[in-house]
Amino acid sequence: MVNMIETLPLIWAFATLFVVMDPIGLAPIFVALTQGIEPTKRKAIGLRACVIAFVILALFGFFGDAVLGFAGISMPAFQIAGGALLFLTAMEMLFELRAKRRSTKGDELDDDDRDPSVFPLATPLIAGPGAIASIILLTNEAQGNLLQQISVIVVMGAVVLTTFILFMLAGFMERALGQTGILVVSRVLGMLLAALAVQFILNGLLGFSATFG
Repeated sequence: MVNMIETLPLIWAFATLFVVMDPIGLAPIFVALTQGIEPTKRKAIGLRACVIAFVILALFGFFGDAVLGFAGISMPAFQIAGGALLFLTAMEMLFELRAKRRSTKGDELDDDDRDPSVFPLATPLIAGPGAIASIILLTNEAQGNLLQQISVIVVMGAVVLTTFILFMLAGFMERALGQTGILVVSRVLGMLLAALAVQFILNGLLGFSATFG
């Protein structure tokens, strides 16, 4: 029988990471970012994004603050940088800058221009500042207990797997919404992403103030 003392923290870890990473909220963003892409490539983009995000989060989970410390980067600085990059993506979604750029490059470069797997999907959307901070905190609580740290990584992997499964439903969502629906969703999500980006920056500034103020 599994020890409840060991099980409950893992359930709490899953709930924490699920809320922070928000797979349900990421699904329509994935639809908007991969609109019109053929199913095979869309699946590859979703898989690549989730694998990269898992590797990034696992790296931070095992090495924690040492990773940022080695590069001389504080968590507030990481949050501000992630927010700034996410804001640029939000502007592209709001004003269709990506579509305009594709039309000027032609069909030959179209595929290369439409691979959002690394940015912004893997980071900062899936493995964003909030998820990174959460995985660092969760694994730090299991400091000295390698089995428990691995368990937290497995739980994180389950959340990433859930994200991938929802990504695979993107085709159904796109057909259900239609061209007009996707356009509306893209605009609304662009505004929400812009707000999320600003929140990342504000959190970074607050963290910087609390740490160095």
